[in-house]
Amino acid sequence: MMLIPTHHFRDIERKPEYLQPEKCVPPPHPSPVGTMWFIRDGCGIACAIVTWFLVLYAEFVVLFVMLIPSRDYVYSIINGIMFNLLAFLALASHCRAMLTDPGAVPKGNATKEFIESLQLKPGQVVYKCPKCCSIKPDRAHHCSVCKRCIRKMDHHCPWVNNCVGENNQKYFVLFTMYIALISLHALIMVGFHFLHCFEEDWTKCSSFSPPTTVILLILLCFEGLLFLIFTSVMFGTQVHSICTDETGIEQLKKEERRWAKKTKWMNMKAVFGHPFSLGWASPFATPDQGKADPYQYVV
Repeated sequence: MMLIPTHHFRDIERKPEYLQPEKCVPPPHPSPVGTMWFIRDGCGIACAIVTWFLVLYAEFVVLFVMLIPSRDYVYSIINGIMFNLLAFLALASHCRAMLTDPGAVPKGNATKEFIESLQLKPGQVVYKCPKCCSIKPDRAHHCSVCKRCIRKMDHHCPWVNNCVGENNQKYFVLFTMYIALISLHALIMVGFHFLHCFEEDWTKCSSFSPPTTVILLILLCFEGLLFLIFTSVMFGTQVHSICTDETGIEQLKKEERRWAKKTKWMNMKAVFGHPFSLGWASPFATPDQGKADPYQYVV
């Protein structure tokens, strides 16, 4: 089996006849500015619903099985506030990651008029995506689920029903971080609750029957352990990807580095915004990434 070099597809795109601008027609009804971004993918929507269901299940067990029946009111109030705050931030981050345009390139802009308006100099080359008929900026990749080219696309995540790209990577990182934190918090509370119930009468440590309480706690423990491992790994890989300024697709394809190398701190600020502040941890703070040229050319 002959292996195809990673640069094969870009070499094809360099051929002038491959652009075929006469075959590209802009969308008849372009989306108005400010339209909410949402991917109509059945699998992604189902995964997003499951994500919310699991977080709400953890919320139910933490509140109604462990905290509210507890006679230690200080313990219940402190842990209740912490868990609910982290759960709220996790779900808010999930919404922002799902409903934010990840950096989609305008669809159908590889027209003859648009290419002429770029006023390319001799030797300059543009990339064209044959699937969505758009002029591709450097480091953009086509997503078969979103059916668009995405700038600095890392991967398509069904759990947020969206691509992770230039504009929403911050929210995805926060989502994985907060899910890992609530998973760890829930596991710690489950451990303390089991110890408390073993020391006292099981009928007094929960408003549910002992068998029901055990089943609910075991399910929460399994869910928390699974998501703690999964989201911690995802959080680590995302932070590493940001620090090295290399997306998951670029690492997988081992693409040649054609962009300027920056420090890890500059790469972090490029994703989370300038300057460093508490806004980095907030899913409601939109990062100020500065104005970047959406079309980068290679001589």
